[in-house]
Amino acid sequence: MLYANFKHAALVALLATLSPLALAQSAADTAAPEEQQGLLPLEELRTFTRVYDHIRNGYVEELSDAELLEYAIKGMIAELDPHSAYLDEKSFEDLQENTSGEFGGIGIEVGMEDGFVKVIAPIDDTPAQKAGIEPGDLIIRLDDQPVKGMSLNDAVEKMRGPKGSDLTVTVVREGIDQPFEVTLTRDIIKVKSVRVRVEDEHYAYIRIAQFQVNTGRDMIEALEKLRAEHDDIRGIVLDLRNNPGGVLQTSVEVADAFLDEGLVVYTEGRTENSDMRYYANEGEVAEDLPIVVLINDGSASASEIVAGALQDHGRAVVLGTRSFGKGSVQTVVPISETRAVKLTTALYYTPNGRSIQAQGIVPDVTVERARVTALRTGARSTEADLAGHLGNANGGEESNTRTRESEREARQSDIGDNQLDEAINMLKGLHIFQQRQKASLARRLPPLNEEDESEQPVAE
Repeated sequence: MLYANFKHAALVALLATLSPLALAQSAADTAAPEEQQGLLPLEELRTFTRVYDHIRNGYVEELSDAELLEYAIKGMIAELDPHSAYLDEKSFEDLQENTSGEFGGIGIEVGMEDGFVKVIAPIDDTPAQKAGIEPGDLIIRLDDQPVKGMSLNDAVEKMRGPKGSDLTVTVVREGIDQPFEVTLTRDIIKVKSVRVRVEDEHYAYIRIAQFQVNTGRDMIEALEKLRAEHDDIRGIVLDLRNNPGGVLQTSVEVADAFLDEGLVVYTEGRTENSDMRYYANEGEVAEDLPIVVLINDGSASASEIVAGALQDHGRAVVLGTRSFGKGSVQTVVPISETRAVKLTTALYYTPNGRSIQAQGIVPDVTVERARVTALRTGARSTEADLAGHLGNANGGEESNTRTRESEREARQSDIGDNQLDEAINMLKGLHIFQQRQKASLARRLPPLNEEDESEQPVAE
């Protein structure tokens, strides 16, 4: 099969150098056998070489055969899905930088939609994220240059640049009538893939911004270190919001960390080596803890693999909004030392056989991102404000109007991520429920080693 494909490619290149007259003569000699075998559509090849010949001889500027053939390759791949691409030397370098986690630019993951650059997700702690660029934004101009007509690679190249240089992007956002401009100062983008912290004293918060080569290992090490430092962790929030994906194998490693066995994801494509099945290994890093996974419409690809696997195995509750819906696998095939083709070769499926392509992961609990403000009901007196009131019978600290107002202000200052708050509340509820189940069971069971009084010897 590989040899046959090579023959086709070589023949196309050879035919591209023939004049239409020579091609017609060649076609007359060979059309019947080749058409019967279905190897090459000769009429389409004749059309290709005619167009090629007209461009080479008649275009206003002289172009080399190498340039024209490269343009032909780019045009062929551009007609495929939005995630397939021809990677020239610069694009190939950029891809390697992205997977390693450091590159120069403004910090957004993008795709193409209707000829414009669409923001899949801003990357954490980058100029784009700090300037308020949001998933779903359409970028229609880069500086003074319209995006319409650019390839995705050209647009990405335009957004890259030296640290400290400015880029003005013109953005169209749903819900806003007019396009608006945002000026971003480029920076060296160092993507820290994993961040871990404790929320509300007892809950591990794991933020994965992008799936890089070492993300799985880094997450496990960070979680184990956090649990060693905090011995009363009661649950985990795994935040995959605005995570555009990354390395497939790494997403399997992350899901595997929370599963003890079973299928994580499988892929199906046209070629035999596109059909792959990935399984979890025995052993979890958090087998005793409930998990809530946060997703939104900026969670794509590898993020959806993790969320779908944990959801199908009943290992986690998925909370947030429907994910992006990129259920395809891209394979990078080097075609020289400096060039490659990124080609969509398969679709992936969750353990229960769900295709996420163009559909996304549907959360178990839908919570839209919202700006939350507390209702102000006015100052009211409490029992602790009354003169001569009795103290707390258990010696507890009193709660008067002044202390309650201070607590309210502190809570208000913390309001800002209602989806995370809902995840923490859900874990709190699960913990309370589990503790009460244990207490109820303990009340129903007799104490260990208790002997029935009727069986005790009686002295006479």
